[in-house]
Amino acid sequence: MKQETILAQASIDTPRFILRPIRPSDAGLMSLYGADERVARMTTSIPHPLPPGMVEAFIEKAQQPDREEHVWVMDASEYGGSELLGVISLEQMDRNQSEIGYWVAPGMWNTGLASEAVQALVRANPLENATLFGSVFQDNPASARVLTNAGFDYLGDAEAFSVARNAKVATWTYLKRLA
Repeated sequence: MKQETILAQASIDTPRFILRPIRPSDAGLMSLYGADERVARMTTSIPHPLPPGMVEAFIEKAQQPDREEHVWVMDASEYGGSELLGVISLEQMDRNQSEIGYWVAPGMWNTGLASEAVQALVRANPLENATLFGSVFQDNPASARVLTNAGFDYLGDAEAFSVARNAKVATWTYLKRLA
């Protein structure tokens, strides 16, 4: 019998919202925001148009005990706001490293939510990572500021495939050492 460690995903408090594990009831708002081309174009993995059932499959995968990507929702419902303002994740890599990814609903852009979420996740370090990586498309300098404001250091230029753009896009890559 193989014994595996199942990581319980804790909620993380911030001053304006809670980062909580994703749940099936998030599918509606995730579909609404994920279907927005402005959101999809700034990610590597969200297609545009958004295919039916994709969000539900993503949520189901994110809830599996053997998941490699740990996903939190920015939930401001306890503070009088929306139940889903955006999403942030850590995708586990080898050697005690993860890659951080995030997006925020367009109506909440330029409000500091992404910075607050990234900084809270870095402080909590829920996967006890030694190193975090992040990359952003070069045509999204606001997202680059989110990482630099959280203490990430510029590592170099690269490129990543964007499903929504159906093309390789130039990126800036960042690194944050935690241990």
